[in-house]
Amino acid sequence: MDLKKASAPVNTVTYNKTAIEKPTGNIYEAITVIAKRANQINAEIKKELTEKLEEFATYNDSLEEIFENKEQIEVSKYYEKLPKPHALAVQEWMEDKIYHRDANK
Repeated sequence: MDLKKASAPVNTVTYNKTAIEKPTGNIYEAITVIAKRANQINAEIKKELTEKLEEFATYNDSLEEIFENKEQIEVSKYYEKLPKPHALAVQEWMEDKIYHRDANK
């Protein structure tokens, strides 16, 4: 997933309920699919952030020494400014980029 190309809103947006439930015909099922995708996106972002922050990790036994790394702070600020996983999931849902199926059918 390329987060730089994501155009999901950073702020809260109100969506049309009928547009969200249209693919499934059931608002609860649609929200469940969106929530599962949001969890997947969150896991991807967390993994990516952890990998980038590991580059800056210093392992000291001393609790008194605290190092401020400007690159590490910039990476953290970048990830804080990204759209939230649920906003990305809703955007994907509205653009019909999420594959879903009913296992009972």
